[in-house]
Order: sequence, then structure tokens, then C-alpha cells
Amino acid sequence: MRFRPCIDLHNGCVKQIVGSTLAENPAALQTNFVASHPPSYYAQMYRRDGLTGGHVIMLGKGNEAAAREALAAYPGGLQIGGGINPENALEWLAAGASKVIVTSYLFPEQEFSLERLRGLSALVTPERLVLDLSCRRQEGRFVVACNRWQTLTSLVLDLKHFELLGEYCSEFLIHAVDVEGKQKGIDSELLQCLAENCSLPVTYAGGVSSIEDVEQIAEAGQNRIDFTVGSALDIFGGTLLKYAELLRYKE
Repeated sequence: MRFRPCIDLHNGCVKQIVGSTLAENPAALQTNFVASHPPSYYAQMYRRDGLTGGHVIMLGKGNEAAAREALAAYPGGLQIGGGINPENALEWLAAGASKVIVTSYLFPEQEFSLERLRGLSALVTPERLVLDLSCRRQEGRFVVACNRWQTLTSLVLDLKHFELLGEYCSEFLIHAVDVEGKQKGIDSELLQCLAENCSLPVTYAGGVSSIEDVEQIAEAGQNRIDFTVGSALDIFGGTLLKYAELLRYKE
């Protein structure tokens, strides 16, 4: 298990946002933190500290320049997600991303498209493709959400789907959208689901707010589920977790 850092971009700035409020109406947005530092500041920090496998997420339009700045500061050290499709995937890899992360493109009309996944995987190769299967709880199941996590899709997280999707990618990124950004603890049931059904590397995000949460991820995830931390982290204005503490989980 290791700590994977993040750079979340919104309107060109590094921010921490309550994920479930990422709707079309700006007035509904709940923002926990807006950085005074540019994206390159965080990328350079992660590079200095030897953190790998982190990700840059573009939350909506207007983040391309900021994303390129982050990738240029740590070439080959960060993944990129947000609006990735066959038209721009190779461009982002050429800009310095280690891998591309995709969600919404795979769900036209909220229905999962295996054809689209196969095509994108063939284009970038499975080794450089990450599937973002961020999900929300519905009737006791975890259902993948797309379109900035506002729209539930037809895809349920279970063994059958992890095995199918795992043929076309190298890892998964999964936000527990119901607890993401709220700093009130992790979703242990989702972690159990991932540990039981997912054999590929997976990064969990959502609600991590203490070292106890990190230890619970290690236990529930059988020491093979990585994690990322946002709003609770001191480098993002949080008071519950210190970035320096998490560096011991970089290997």
C-alpha cells in the first residue's frame, strides 16, 4: 500500500472540492480549499519527495494549461484525467503524463461501451490506461458515476466487471463519491468490495481524515490498495493529516 498524491484542478486553480457538489450550477459548489500556489508547486514537491503514481484531475473546462504546467514540472511522474478521449489521449501522454485516466467517454448515454474501451486501450495500450470507476452507493451496490460524478451509469462494481475491464487497463482509480471531500471517514464497505473483487492495482480516494483511516485502508485492502488524500491534508489547508506523515507510505 502506498500514498499517491493528487492535484485537482478547477477553473485553472488547484482546489479541493466536495465531489458530490460538482454540478452545473456554480452556486451549489462546495469548495474546501483554493491554493495560492500554482500546479507546478505541488508537482515539484511530489517529484522532490519521490512520490509516484499520483494524478492530475481536470474538473471541467479551462484546466488544460494548468494541467500541462503540472506535467511539465514532473514529466512521467503523474497521470492525467478529466475529459480524456481518443482525440486527446496521445497528446496528453506526449505532454508528460505517465498514464491517462478515463471515465465519461466510456459511457455514452450512461451505458457502458466495451467498444469504446477496446478502441482507447488499443490506441494508448493497456499499460498506459487507468479507468476511473468512481462510484456512488445505490440499493446496496456501488454504481459508477460519470459527468463530474453527477450521473449514475449502468456499470456496477463487481468481480465480473473488474475481470472484464482489467483486460484493457493497468489500474483503477476509485473515489467514494458519497464521502469524498467531507473529511468524515472512509467507506469501509467499498474498500471491502475492492479487496474481494479487484486484482489489478487500485487507488482509493474519499473521506481519508486520519492515520487510523489509513490503517483501516491497509487492513480492509489487505495492504494492496493504494490511497490518496485531499481536503484533510495540510498542504491543501487541512488540519487532520500532515503530508510529511504520509511520506512513509511512498514505497
